[in-house]
Amino acid sequence: MAKLKVTLVRSTIGRQKSQIDTVRALKLGKIGSSSVLDDIPQVRGMINKIRHLVKVEEVNE
Repeated sequence: MAKLKVTLVRSTIGRQKSQIDTVRALKLGKIGSSSVLDDIPQVRGMINKIRHLVKVEEVNE
């Protein structure tokens, strides 16, 4: 299964609560933190919601 590396590049200060909750659900904390997740539709939807805050890369395993 393909994997995605998601990195938080912008702050969640002043963002909507639902966007902050989505960042936390993706296991991201501080700026610069990364998480490797399965490439499934649910994760893609969460990334799409906060696409202005994160950087996404495909990981080959």
